[in-house]
Amino acid sequence: MHALRNWLVAGLLVVVPVAITLSVLNWVVGILDQTLLILPQSWHPDRVFGIHIPGFGVLLTLAILLLVGAAASNFIGKRLVVLGDRIVARIPVVRSIYSSVKQVSDTLFSPGGNAFRKAVLVQWPLPDVWTIAFVTGTPGGDVTTHLTGADWVSVYVPTTPNPTGGYFVMLRKSDCIELKMSVDDALKYVVSMGVVAPGAPAAPNNQ
Repeated sequence: MHALRNWLVAGLLVVVPVAITLSVLNWVVGILDQTLLILPQSWHPDRVFGIHIPGFGVLLTLAILLLVGAAASNFIGKRLVVLGDRIVARIPVVRSIYSSVKQVSDTLFSPGGNAFRKAVLVQWPLPDVWTIAFVTGTPGGDVTTHLTGADWVSVYVPTTPNPTGGYFVMLRKSDCIELKMSVDDALKYVVSMGVVAPGAPAAPNNQ
């Protein structure tokens, strides 16, 4: 009986990650395949090959991104992007949504972007309850007039196992303990709910 239970647990450890990974990939491919709707019906792979082959939407999406990126990287493309931004900025409701999304995307995807600068340890949501958070910058605007007495930092506290949901808080810099781990390692630690612990920082090499 003990052996059967061990086999069951071992099977779950193998099957569950594979099943979840395949489910996520299937969902992503299904979403990207929707880009095929912009093509004429006669150009759809289902019509051309006679069978449904998933994944052509991924190739089409990559091709569109490469073409748009190539066009936006030259002089004329950059001017058109700036002109488009100016036009959108004149639309009352759209400009607020577009500007917010653009700022986030520029931070996350631009080569010079730095969404998460460093991993820190903070007390959240109660004193003496610690969790991992990420420094995203410093408070700005009118907020700074109400934060006095110390250096403040903007911090993102992710949830687990889905780090895309979380809380944005402003804390005193002295209340944040900087961790000697990379942002990637800290994210893995959060996503795994503490199961995948990062390695200890390397000891200094004393000569």
